[in-house]
Amino acid sequence: MTEPYARTAEEVVAELGSNVHKGLSSNEAANRLLQHGPNELKEAPREPLWKRLLGQFTDLIVLVLIAAAIVSLFVGEGIDTIAIIAIVLINGILGFVQEERAEKSLAALKKLAAPKARVIRDGQTQMVESRLLVPGDIVEIETGDFVPADVRLVHQMNLQLDEAPLTGESTPVEKQHDAILEPRTPLGDRRNMAFMGTIATYGRGTAVVIATGMKTEVGKIAGLLQAAESPSTPLQKRLESVGKVLIWATGIIVVVIFILEIVRGPFTTQNISAMFMVAVSLAVAAIPEGLPAVVTIALALGVQRMVRRHVLIRKLPSVETLGCVSVICTDKTGTLTQNVMTVRKMYVDGKVLDVTGASGLQGEITHGGGKYPLTPGLDRMLTVGSVCNNAKLAVNEETKALKAVGDPTESSLLVAAAKGGVDWSRAVESYERIDEIPFDSERKAMSVIVRDKEGRIFLFTKGAPDVVVQRCAGVEAGDKVLRMDEARKQEILKANHDFSESALRVLAAACKEVSEDDTEPEENNLTFLGLFAMMDPPRMEVRDAIAQCRNAGIRTVMVTGDHKNTAVAVARELGLWSEGDEVVSGVEIDELSDDALFERIEKIRIFARVSAEHKMRVVKAWRRKGQVVAVTGDGVNDAPAIKEADIGISMGITGTDVTKEASDMVLTDDNFASIVAAVEEGRSIYANIKKFIHFLLSCNIGEVLTMFLASLVGWAVPLRAAQLLWINLVTDGFPALALGVDPAQKDIMRRKPRRSSEPVIAGREFGIMSFQGFVIAVATLVAFYIGWSREGFPQEAGSLSQTLAFSTLVISQLFHAFDCRSTTKSIFSRGFFTNPSLLLAFAGSLALQMLVIYLTPLGRFFNAMPLGAADMAIVFALSLSPVAATEIIKVSRTKGV
Repeated sequence: MTEPYARTAEEVVAELGSNVHKGLSSNEAANRLLQHGPNELKEAPREPLWKRLLGQFTDLIVLVLIAAAIVSLFVGEGIDTIAIIAIVLINGILGFVQEERAEKSLAALKKLAAPKARVIRDGQTQMVESRLLVPGDIVEIETGDFVPADVRLVHQMNLQLDEAPLTGESTPVEKQHDAILEPRTPLGDRRNMAFMGTIATYGRGTAVVIATGMKTEVGKIAGLLQAAESPSTPLQKRLESVGKVLIWATGIIVVVIFILEIVRGPFTTQNISAMFMVAVSLAVAAIPEGLPAVVTIALALGVQRMVRRHVLIRKLPSVETLGCVSVICTDKTGTLTQNVMTVRKMYVDGKVLDVTGASGLQGEITHGGGKYPLTPGLDRMLTVGSVCNNAKLAVNEETKALKAVGDPTESSLLVAAAKGGVDWSRAVESYERIDEIPFDSERKAMSVIVRDKEGRIFLFTKGAPDVVVQRCAGVEAGDKVLRMDEARKQEILKANHDFSESALRVLAAACKEVSEDDTEPEENNLTFLGLFAMMDPPRMEVRDAIAQCRNAGIRTVMVTGDHKNTAVAVARELGLWSEGDEVVSGVEIDELSDDALFERIEKIRIFARVSAEHKMRVVKAWRRKGQVVAVTGDGVNDAPAIKEADIGISMGITGTDVTKEASDMVLTDDNFASIVAAVEEGRSIYANIKKFIHFLLSCNIGEVLTMFLASLVGWAVPLRAAQLLWINLVTDGFPALALGVDPAQKDIMRRKPRRSSEPVIAGREFGIMSFQGFVIAVATLVAFYIGWSREGFPQEAGSLSQTLAFSTLVISQLFHAFDCRSTTKSIFSRGFFTNPSLLLAFAGSLALQMLVIYLTPLGRFFNAMPLGAADMAIVFALSLSPVAATEIIKVSRTKGV
């Protein structure tokens, strides 16, 4: 079937069995409602609460912990069972609460639908609930109305729609009901259509409903949101792989111990029970129970720091993902630009002038680097722009500053006048409006008839330059008017062409004096005053942010619904685009297969005139390249791509609710530059996560080797499962958290992004961890042997030997935390006082260990006993040996970090 925009309105109305003047009958509307369903967006059914809660306990490490708890219970170690289950439950509940800050994307989409619509039924205009609209209904749209469904315009009078939330178009779109377009015309160019969720900014129109609910363009986006899946973050994937390695390693060691025990014999119930106890101890030693909690807390602390840098994180794992972002696909309107139409240049007095400042009233009109004076020609041009205008200046209640209110284009003229020194209120008071000739798409002009204080009557006109110039007989030049000859006409048209080539939207201003008898003056024999050239200006700070991204190895790509020329102009000004970079439109993307897009994706810097589906394809192509992709945006059309990306970023001020709810993080100042701050914070957080993972795993390797080597040589079990759990959860936990707030290294934003496939622990790092764990294990076993020998080598180790081993293992790991700030730099070069949190963690953990040793109830619980001064000297001497060994290796290296 031919698309509605490719046929006449009459044909569309006839095919839908409707009547422009009478609309549908109530009975027919009711029947169609049963057939098509209500005009609302459907939500995919959510998983039941119990299933979402159970989903928190499916991570590999969590499953292993649950298995260890079951084994502990089986062998009668109730305390270990309770401790492990408590940790599992706490982490699960925290994750559940975090994720239940729900996916409200579709609920926010529903808010875009107008609650009421003006519809013709049974030959009468009536207000009905938008959800009751059906295909074939005739609706009326006026300024300020939300479009209640997708419609084909039947009639319109100067109708303009703000389609930015849906298409990314930065300016209101003029509609033409009588246009017949080519098939496959891009969404943003369908000027005879209006779409659900857009808003009428000017004029009025009548239209026939062609699609409702999920069949609308917004509905299609809702379907994309349901289909898009939020990918696992790199950290989640890496922790999963670490869990698998730990399971295999622990399994192999348990099997080896099992074989050794079988060989030693006898194969009795008592021996099997002892083997189970060793297995539980090894599981507790191997699995870093505190790792999930430490990761969560470190990310939460990072979130708090990011709030101070104007970044609100909605999903904790996104903090880590930021650190390895390699491609940012950014929307243009409202993200790279201010989303406010602003006059940038003017042509007046035969000169091209620059208008400085952003969208606010601060700024001036300059020429040749200096301020341009308010000449008679400039004064008249700015006055016409202010008076032939339906916008106004009003006081912002929050800031108490003047702000332009009204049509974006007309508002920009008031701001330009203020920058040039023309007072809007005085200009309006000086000219009494008698009548207005509204803008329409055929004349491409608007005029007002005004009377000045002396009683003279003028016609002030603004409109499309090519039209206005043809209606001008003269050109104002200072105090006189010159004849509009061909040379002057071509000079003006050349200035207009140059502005248009720079993607500036151009309006011409003209005027003439008319007699009092001429009640309906025609727009001819005008005097040309000048040209206003405007655009949605780039954010000034974004250029530096893009340069920082480039230095950090991050590619910035523009993905916008705006036109090619506009996109290229903005990108060039921001340093995002240079000659040789490719620009591709949505129509061209449609002609590319997924494989062809995959092959070309790295050469394309700008994707223009794209739809929500196109944005999804771009994101998928980059992710297929193995890149970690961030997507920024503020409109409804950005939401599916934002959800599909590795990390979705929405604008907090101009962003729609849909986009915010689909995103992982929100920029509270709508500043692209804040993304750079977020990436820097993300990289720093990930570096610190690696530090405490290195710390926890090297400590756990030391614990596993302690248990394994003791079994290998036929010794008694040197540590109880409860002691290992205490070490992993308490004394290890505080230093790990302190490493999570270690200050970032200065060159962190001059490094290339890490690959998403890069393991959390590389081979070289694993070697360092294994060495450090081995030295910790040897020191612990030496302490155990000293105590065991004094006890007379009983079959089961006593309190003294286990206390010496327990304390040596704890204190050696506390010292080891300082080593983990860098794998190559000495602990002395980083400075002991640059991370005061680590000093507090060391002191706090040491104090807790002393309580276990010297507080009798705790000592009884952990099978520990008070140690004398000589024993404590042995413990501290052995505890320092791993640090000494590591420092010797660091000093011997010649390469820095």
